[in-house]
Amino acid sequence: MALRLAADFDLRKDVLPGLRAAAGARGGGAGILENNYESLRVLNVERNGNIIYTYKDDKGNVFFGLFDCHTRQNEHLYTFEKDLQVVSCSVNRERTLLAASLVQSTKEGRRNELQPGSKCLTLLVEIHPVNNVKVLKAVDSYIWVQFLHPHVESNPLPENHLLLISEEKYIEQFHIQVIQEDGNGVVIKNSGHLPRERVAEDFVWAQWDTSEQRLYYVELKKSRSILKCIQFYADENFNLMFEAPLDIALSDSGFNLVNFGCTDLQDQEKFSEHPTLCVFTNHTGSLCVCYSPKLDSWEQITYSVFYFHKGHSKTFTAALGSADSRVTKGITFLNLDYFVAVYLPGHFFHLLNIQHPDLVCHSLFLTGNNEVVDMLPHGPLQSLSGSLILDWCSGRLYRADLNRSYLLEFLWDARLDWEKMAVLHCVLSCRQDTRFLEAKIIQWISENISACHSFDLIQEFIIASSYWSIYPETGNMDKLLPYSSVLTWNTEIPGITLVTEEIALPLMRVHSFKGYWEKLHSNLEYVKYSEPHSHYSNSVVRRQWHSLISEEKTGKRRSMAYVRNILDNAIKVISKLEARHLEPRLTPLFQEEDNHQRLLVGLMVSELKDHLLRHLRGVEKKRIEQMVLDYISKQLDLICQILEASWRKHNLHPWIFHFNRRASAAEFAVFHIMTRILEATHSLFLPLPPGFHTLHTVLGVRCLPLHNLLHYIDNGVLLLTETAVTRLMKDLDNTEKSEKLKFSIIVRLPPAAFKGVFIQNSEAHLIGNGLSTRVINHQGPVL
Repeated sequence: MALRLAADFDLRKDVLPGLRAAAGARGGGAGILENNYESLRVLNVERNGNIIYTYKDDKGNVFFGLFDCHTRQNEHLYTFEKDLQVVSCSVNRERTLLAASLVQSTKEGRRNELQPGSKCLTLLVEIHPVNNVKVLKAVDSYIWVQFLHPHVESNPLPENHLLLISEEKYIEQFHIQVIQEDGNGVVIKNSGHLPRERVAEDFVWAQWDTSEQRLYYVELKKSRSILKCIQFYADENFNLMFEAPLDIALSDSGFNLVNFGCTDLQDQEKFSEHPTLCVFTNHTGSLCVCYSPKLDSWEQITYSVFYFHKGHSKTFTAALGSADSRVTKGITFLNLDYFVAVYLPGHFFHLLNIQHPDLVCHSLFLTGNNEVVDMLPHGPLQSLSGSLILDWCSGRLYRADLNRSYLLEFLWDARLDWEKMAVLHCVLSCRQDTRFLEAKIIQWISENISACHSFDLIQEFIIASSYWSIYPETGNMDKLLPYSSVLTWNTEIPGITLVTEEIALPLMRVHSFKGYWEKLHSNLEYVKYSEPHSHYSNSVVRRQWHSLISEEKTGKRRSMAYVRNILDNAIKVISKLEARHLEPRLTPLFQEEDNHQRLLVGLMVSELKDHLLRHLRGVEKKRIEQMVLDYISKQLDLICQILEASWRKHNLHPWIFHFNRRASAAEFAVFHIMTRILEATHSLFLPLPPGFHTLHTVLGVRCLPLHNLLHYIDNGVLLLTETAVTRLMKDLDNTEKSEKLKFSIIVRLPPAAFKGVFIQNSEAHLIGNGLSTRVINHQGPVL
């Protein structure tokens, strides 16, 4: 399964045994609950993770309990000695006040279906110790309750704040002051008159974000849907943060709540008949609104995601297969941090990349042909912050994350390029045990090096993995560093079509931003004023490097201080790289200076640092320098890992560095991998580990016939280094065949290198007299 679900809480395992034991201790036996076990259900999950549940005894009395997610203990909160049906319940942070809304049960023991004349009571109860009960509302419409849980150090709070959400489309906030009496006992101060205020009204949809203490709601203005957000703070203040138009169809007669607990008042079998709407955010400043309209066809389903932090929306239409495959459950949206999952049981699972939604190939779409489409419970699911999923029907709370084992297995089985691309990025986003993941991906690449036609596997791996290695450092990296080697994707994904549209950005209603709001504001400003080429590329480095090499050939060179600074940058990167790899290397790299590659590494450090300093205002210079060193050393490290894996797989040894042996099939395979690495890095102008070109040339001399070898050299695939040529002169004898090879290579050296190698090897008597004469008399090209 693409998702791995770990149960953080199970109502039947974590609560029911304790209730049975408590009933037995009271002498009532387990039967006090056995006949009413179906009444045991979850009511709410508070910000601190504590879970409120309810159940009835055989007399119909209503019990409220709390499961502490930290101590894993249950606590009895309160009992109503009447046969009532619970609509909603919430407990304050200190567990001294309980708010609940209840309706009278019908004679059949079923819930009140809001028939004429029925009453919904909203009560505020002192529970530490159990004392007074205050009626907040007694109305003919349903009420939902939710205590605010501010994140503050003071404990206990002198004032509590309670939201009441009415089915009559208004939201009130009650301010409840408490005082301590008789030691630790808590009572409500001035309970006869509790201050309250309207927070919102005339809305048709509302969602509560318990983790961030935010209220999202939609108003209809002239039949146009307007999304609004209110942020609540530790004191009684709250702010309207933004308004954003939504191009969706909501009915003025409709009413829907998300994340205000489960009332069990709706017929869950009719979910497909209602539109689905939810809002997801994460710590990077993303703002996604997910919407699925009422299902009007058994052949296809449509859903939209508004990526406000990117300035566009995508509307997807997924085929449902045959007309016989009826949809009995509604579509579910799940917040999985960097991804949003769209799930329709039995039909498809769509894992949407919300940080990089531009290309469809960066999101994974699985259809009914995959077993994964039945991996989640089929009942109503509530998506909570922290990748938590609550299954109301079973009373289980799951922690969801991407299943690395499944994704790696799927990577090996993938046949289509877009599947390989999507799964590769999903795997790399799993940042636990990255060395293991990278090793598995490298193994897959080495076995499928030529199996991908739409993109270069090595390029994509290096770019994506180095991106993820420093992405957590700052949320702006998705705008500043390349995420993928692929810039466009025109291949259709089977079973799904999409339409991309620009959308109006949210209108911010405040002018001072902190935390998430600062990041969201930064994202919106970027959409408005973004530079067309803000992503880093090595184009400037390419020009500067060629300029330095050209100056070297002509004997002209910039100031020594400038060159020394560039080479010092390279030393820092290589030191960082060596610190990553404590074990001895199998591949004979880093055994020579290789000034050309060191210049390239140093230039990239300088240019990338300047790029980040221009855009990451407010980030310390030292931190940026560290990120740059981490990023570039990571790219070099990935290349080294590919080589090490290939070396280990083919069981090669250091003697490969000599020319006086015939090449084996294993050496051919390693030479092929190195050539693919060179191709991948050349077009992106990425640096290579010092010694790479020497090792590549040595393998080329051993593996290729002379004509092919010279063709590779003349076309720049093999780069002649002084170390490689000197080794060639030393290892080969002075037979006619060897002399021909030496001559063909030595005359292809650049003038400066030619002079040094020729003189050095002549003095060492590594070049015979015949070859010396040929080289001295050489004119024109050599075949």
